Amino acid sequence: MKQNIFLYTVLSLFTITTATGCDKHSENSLPDYAIRVETAEVTAIASDNAISGGRIIGETQTVTEFGICWATTDNPAVSDNHNVGAGDANSFACYATGLSANTTYYVRAYATTPDGTVYGQSRQFKILSVSDDDTPSVGGDDEQNPLASTIYLWPEGNMAKVTNYTGSQGSYQDPPSFRPHMNYFPVAEGMTIKGAVLVCAGGAFQFRSDRNEGTPVAQWFARHGYQAFVVNYRVQPYRMEEGSLDLARAIRFVRRHAADYGIDPNDIASVGFSAGGILCGDEALNFDELVNGTALSSAYRPDALDEVSANVCTIGMIYAFYGRLSVASTDVEKFKAAKIPPTFFAYGTRDPFYRQFQACADAVREAGVEVEQHEYEGLPHGFGYTHEAWMISFDRWMSEIMSDN
Repeated sequence: MKQNIFLYTVLSLFTITTATGCDKHSENSLPDYAIRVETAEVTAIASDNAISGGRIIGETQTVTEFGICWATTDNPAVSDNHNVGAGDANSFACYATGLSANTTYYVRAYATTPDGTVYGQSRQFKILSVSDDDTPSVGGDDEQNPLASTIYLWPEGNMAKVTNYTGSQGSYQDPPSFRPHMNYFPVAEGMTIKGAVLVCAGGAFQFRSDRNEGTPVAQWFARHGYQAFVVNYRVQPYRMEEGSLDLARAIRFVRRHAADYGIDPNDIASVGFSAGGILCGDEALNFDELVNGTALSSAYRPDALDEVSANVCTIGMIYAFYGRLSVASTDVEKFKAAKIPPTFFAYGTRDPFYRQFQACADAVREAGVEVEQHEYEGLPHGFGYTHEAWMISFDRWMSEIMSDN
């Protein structure tokens, strides 16, 4: 079965292209028999970034660097824009970043050896207009009321951080005045409440893709018996760790007000998409239990909320993994030591990160953690709420875990 899925993935993602000396952008191209590079299709296209990747076939031990390069003209080279890949040269993925809205780009995977650089085939894609990528709206300003539509996570003047974002430093989603917050979507009155779920949209830690991976997901789970929250965590120029602390703070708030939400304080789950799932994983690995803002900044002043556990009963990794952006962790010993919760994986076979999802799930399982794994044939990265099957399965998974608590 796995063999068939792998074959399907290779056929779907890649068209074999052998680099030759005829390419005007090739730099000292290697002989045909040394290595060849294949470029993955472009997926998860947003208003300023997209995902591609590739794989290298042949004498990969000679490769000193690999990644993707992109430009607005065909056959881009590393002398244009490029990002270095990480992990396995046999199958890698990374982001093209800093793109302009409503613009056509070309991307190629590349591999560099001591003898030169070899490129895969060029793929064309168009970046969305800014209006196609929604920014979550914020209504209300009651940070004390757990039933408010918007709940701010940090008190004014005491937000744990290491980034000094005080003025315009680029095209960021949020202004310097942004305060991390949750949008609350309650279970309908009279409906049985199963527990709570905190939703973290993806966006390469550059933005939060609320339209596809935030509000509609929370609304679906609210309709199915979960007090649902969209966590609007910090993104660029902030670091992932700062966003992880936002999520930890959100979990603490929900647990502290469990009675108000009509839930058992142990029946709290997190679910994240792409970078949002990586964030959920980072929180569970490094910022759960009673870890607070002093882990990042000695200037942070702990408060009563920091005395509440930031553990979750399960994590939903939706085309995501434990690790960091573009690179999955397979550190079995770290997973054991961190005592990560039961983990649900869902991803498509056309996703450039497909093999990394598999490797991470295998390592989590080897660490003795309960795992449920769903592979959806033919789906790319970024299917979000449009593929209801994973939500139905995650609902059942959460219900079983919460009923056992």
